[in-house]
Amino acid sequence: MQAHAPTSRERLPLAARWDNFQRKYAPYIFISPFFILFLAFGLFPIVFMFYLSFQYWAPAAGLGAMEYVGLENYRDNLTDPMFWDSLKNTLAIGIMSGVPQHLIAIPLAFAINTGLKRLQGPLTSIYFLPYITSVVAISVTFFTLFSWQYGVVNAVLGSLHNLPLIGGLFPAEKVNWLGSRDFIQPAIAAVVIWRFTGWNVVLYLAGLQAIPKELYEAASVDGATKIQQFRFITLPLLRPMMFLAMTLTLIGNLQLFEEPFILTNGTGGPGQEGTTAVMYMLRTYTNYSEAGLAAAMAWLLFIVILVLTLINNRIFGRSGLAGKD
Repeated sequence: MQAHAPTSRERLPLAARWDNFQRKYAPYIFISPFFILFLAFGLFPIVFMFYLSFQYWAPAAGLGAMEYVGLENYRDNLTDPMFWDSLKNTLAIGIMSGVPQHLIAIPLAFAINTGLKRLQGPLTSIYFLPYITSVVAISVTFFTLFSWQYGVVNAVLGSLHNLPLIGGLFPAEKVNWLGSRDFIQPAIAAVVIWRFTGWNVVLYLAGLQAIPKELYEAASVDGATKIQQFRFITLPLLRPMMFLAMTLTLIGNLQLFEEPFILTNGTGGPGQEGTTAVMYMLRTYTNYSEAGLAAAMAWLLFIVILVLTLINNRIFGRSGLAGKD
């Protein structure tokens, strides 16, 4: 009997086959945990949330069967005055906290990059510290600072009121920051500003360091002042980083939850002026046991974020102001 010729696989020694396996399949095995976790905790919740937005489901009654209701959840949200009020509150707090962040961060990063280079490391660490601090700790601290009777903010304002000449600019009576409809949103915005300004300083500082130093040197030779350098060199070349920073601010502010929830003890504050869209979404799910309604609200909020992001891209992206230079 004639023996069969050995196959190519049989000719390869074990070490060669192991090396072949490592080159072909090992990379996929090493990166598979990321994709498994992403599918389980990233993609699946998104797909399930979209499916749930067309269903009626009350988790408080147990994991019962879902009932398909079509676009009813979206229609109920769009006709719910409280949804629009929460969205209006979110946008108001977002503007009050977002705009000052960048108005403070850009000049501060420019000053550090041009005149305080020796202190750049320590200053960057100090400004970045609030961003990595626990949100709960920050909110509780500001809750104490904004206390009506014994808060530090009212104590400082009272001391400033007693000063001559400028005392009339400050209130004579204590301000109920967290218990007044007129001040709850500025109080929440102050916490957000304090937390995220340092993050934007780091972003803008990275953008400034990417600008060639020769441009500033040439401008100095031509007699340009620091303000002129900032206006005609820094701002135009910083637009890509401004687009990134403002996009992150936009997305973060529209998803604002921790700060207003803690400062208002989860109630939304006086007149529900501190209730953001995400807070109302959580309340819809937990208090009203309307999972489908909350899911539809999440997708409506996503549409709002998408539209505002496209507008931001139109202004600061490559097709916007940056593309006209």
